[in-house]
Amino acid sequence: MTLLVRSWNVFHGNTSPPSRRSYLREMVELATRDRPDVLCLQELPVWALPRLSPWSGMAVAAAVARPGLRPAALAGWLTRVHNGLVRSALAGQANAILAAPERTLVELGARQVSDGGVERRVCLAVRVDGIVVATTHLSNERAGSVQRSELERVRSFAEASAREGEPVVLAGDLNLRDARLDGYSPPGPGIDHVLVRGAPAGPLGVWPRERRLHDGRLLSDHAPVELVLG
Repeated sequence: MTLLVRSWNVFHGNTSPPSRRSYLREMVELATRDRPDVLCLQELPVWALPRLSPWSGMAVAAAVARPGLRPAALAGWLTRVHNGLVRSALAGQANAILAAPERTLVELGARQVSDGGVERRVCLAVRVDGIVVATTHLSNERAGSVQRSELERVRSFAEASAREGEPVVLAGDLNLRDARLDGYSPPGPGIDHVLVRGAPAGPLGVWPRERRLHDGRLLSDHAPVELVLG
């Protein structure tokens, strides 16, 4: 069995540089157009979580890191007045894992991996056809020791969620350029990674700039990254 795993920090639906309107639906539709098996998303506004499945046609698991203003629909309306200026303070922030309809997705829960600070960081884990997939968005502190400590918590949570012999995938915006972990596949060239333990993994691919252009606008300030297991 092969599995295409893709990860994208969608920057709350913003373009780079940010503009007035949200392009989140366009991002989700673009990232799922070629039917990846698994899509991990970070920096999602909370109001968008119920819309991910209709937009993508995929099963969805999500974890909220910052709740934002309630009700979420009101927060979504306010941020869409000018999406580039008003983001997580009102709309909150979440991570999600999407799985293709032919795959079996089982939610394994979420865990906080940060000590505190301005932004709460969580790791979400699921099982997809016998593979544990975890996604997270780690702190953006300049001291890499903070992210390294959080990454170790992500690994511990994901590995503890796996059955004996199950492969483990850690995907997301790790805010670390050197995200090497013993026993895992090599990290990518930037701060977004897909790390694999216990299964053959191809090289990490980074989307070229032109692949995420929409009507002349660059979607997100991060490029999607992906690899194939098996």
